Amino acid sequence: MTEHILQMFATYGLLLVFANVFLEQLGIPLPAVPTLVVGGALAGSGVLPLLPLVGVAVLACLVADAIWFEGGRRFGSRVLSTICRISLSPDSCVRRSSVWFERWQVGMLLVAKFIPGLSTIAPPMLGAMRIRWVTFIVYDLLGSLIWAGIAIGVGFLFAPAIDQLLAYMQQAGTVAGVVVLALLVCYIAMKWIQRQQLLRTLRMARITVDELSERLSSDQPPVVLDVRSHQDRMVDARALPNALLVDLAALEESLGDIDLDTEIVIYCRCPNEASAAFAAKKLMQRGYRQVRPLLGGLDAWSGAGYPVPPIGSSLAS
Repeated sequence: MTEHILQMFATYGLLLVFANVFLEQLGIPLPAVPTLVVGGALAGSGVLPLLPLVGVAVLACLVADAIWFEGGRRFGSRVLSTICRISLSPDSCVRRSSVWFERWQVGMLLVAKFIPGLSTIAPPMLGAMRIRWVTFIVYDLLGSLIWAGIAIGVGFLFAPAIDQLLAYMQQAGTVAGVVVLALLVCYIAMKWIQRQQLLRTLRMARITVDELSERLSSDQPPVVLDVRSHQDRMVDARALPNALLVDLAALEESLGDIDLDTEIVIYCRCPNEASAAFAAKKLMQRGYRQVRPLLGGLDAWSGAGYPVPPIGSSLAS
């Protein structure tokens, strides 16, 4: 099995590198770094041409990233929600990207491919932020070149050692191939288990948009908290009426002197209301007794036809 794979790699190496990198950048959990390292080793051995190898890896990154970037420009936060919904790490998907964007702006493309999850979410986020195409291409090109160049360079520099490893795998035959496949399956399974554990921790009582609408019309309306990141609010500048815009890092300080018995509703725009659920748990641990995430978040509220005025028009901050 391994011998056939290596023969195929020697014959269709550039095509395999392009396909692997392209699929990984689209968000499919097929790690491309091992392929790039092996490709670099084969280039060091004279089996594959070095410059075309780097070129196809960078081209694959640019094509995949451009697809997501244009998706972000056209569909905005809907694309971000879709990516996080299929992500193996939905809890930190947009939140982590927002932190990087705040620190680096478009420069985060220079390091995005070294950080799991950020590589896929960065292009559509920047597209939704209306970053210029030329700026995006320049930074994405540099980031892709750095990432692919390092992986291929490692393989090229350590070609003799990697060649010995490949020779051993070839001698081991089917056993080595099965081990590699098993490791890949274990990696995906581990991420899936982590995702299921996260979803279990997020199971708490939600309030529906209809229930919230009724409560907001009552004599004692609940306090509504918008815990989306600053960048997420830039992408979608709508909010629930009179919602307090708060930062998760300063959640308790944002509540001021609000009584512990006050009813609080928290919303975000994350899959499974992840950020809202985490914020609710944090407040409950601090003694707040009536805290619930909004089921479906901002999208559900808007989809039900309830008002979503622009931030700053009728919102308290």
